[in-house]
Amino acid sequence: MYELFAPIHGLIQKGLELALDFDVPSLIATGVFYALGTVALLGAMGVVFFRNVVHSALSLTASFIGIGCLYIFLSADFMGAVQFLVYGGAVAILIVMAIMLTRRDDMAHSNPSAGLLTQAGALVVAVFFALLMAGVTFLSPFISEPTDLGNTVTGLADLMLTKFILPFEAAAVLLLVAMIGAIILAKGVDES
Repeated sequence: MYELFAPIHGLIQKGLELALDFDVPSLIATGVFYALGTVALLGAMGVVFFRNVVHSALSLTASFIGIGCLYIFLSADFMGAVQFLVYGGAVAILIVMAIMLTRRDDMAHSNPSAGLLTQAGALVVAVFFALLMAGVTFLSPFISEPTDLGNTVTGLADLMLTKFILPFEAAAVLLLVAMIGAIILAKGVDES
């Protein structure tokens, strides 16, 4: 039986040696990073270029999800989970619900900032940024090496609840005030 599978095992072994010679695992990691970055950038460009504001909001959600995937890919698991839950979930749903609650007869051209001049300006800025990042990437001596960051949740919790407790509590109070204001505004709309 071993004699039947020996050529297949030899072929697989040669393929693995060839893959290691060309550093395929590093190429795959780089490809995944650029694919996730492309999803985030295309979502961000969709926010600017779509003429329908609902499509812009959904494109913003796609950008949030792409950024969350980048966080997880870069071993920042807690930040990725927060990105999914807070931005990809709560903020995106809040934006879509706020858009849906506004009364518009025609939603086809509801994004007034998506004019030709704005699109051309966004395209020029995006191309300039891409060229700048390409130049920095090719001219920098940076060599990426995978690092194990350990448990990021413990470190973040320690910083938030010791050194940065005042800004953390200020953000909590600010969110509470915003929620109370939203409730008062919504209640005022129902009464009138």
